[in-house]
Amino acid sequence: MIELRNVSKAYGHGSNRHVVCDALSAVFDGSAAVGILGANGSGKSSLLRMIGGMELPDRGQIIRSCRVSFPLGYSGGFHPTLSARENVQFIARLYGADPVEITRFVRDFAEIGSHFDRPLLTYSNTMRARVTFAMSIAIEFDVYLIDEVSSVGDVGFKRKCLAALAERRRHAGLIMASQSAANVRRFCDTVVILDCGQLHAFHSADEAADAYQNRIAVTDA
Repeated sequence: MIELRNVSKAYGHGSNRHVVCDALSAVFDGSAAVGILGANGSGKSSLLRMIGGMELPDRGQIIRSCRVSFPLGYSGGFHPTLSARENVQFIARLYGADPVEITRFVRDFAEIGSHFDRPLLTYSNTMRARVTFAMSIAIEFDVYLIDEVSSVGDVGFKRKCLAALAERRRHAGLIMASQSAANVRRFCDTVVILDCGQLHAFHSADEAADAYQNRIAVTDA
């Protein structure tokens, strides 16, 4: 279970202040697949980073009674002057995982050849994304955080990523943030909408997706 108690978060000051969460309280079932729909700039990514512990709320508490991943593809913990191997070994130790096993998994999954032992600052965006995605799913967590569905690399690699997510989902929960109603319908059983710093729940994923699409249509009109 992941519980948010009166969580508030905002960026900027004065008239430029952007509220991400406004005294938000919610409970996420660690075994479920929950989708968070929200428009661009609504704060979905910030909320995921707070749930994963990458950022702290301004006020309130986030209580985790399960092992929660960092957002899939999150590269904030990678140092650009270190190689993929060195970064992976450091992160594996940080999470108490076997560095040898995790390194082997990420190297084989990312498929970047000898670049694996070169500094990340020499990588293309695609190569970096391959490594960060592989690292995200290499360690076993109770809940995986997903900030949009990965679209890394060619068609074959995309299929590999989706298959890996499906395999992890067999034994773990997930929380997915997305702008796409179709994506959350594909992966999630429950869907909520993040709007104006609050999460709005619905009776079904279809109802939430329909409400979100109607809201976007009205906003764009």
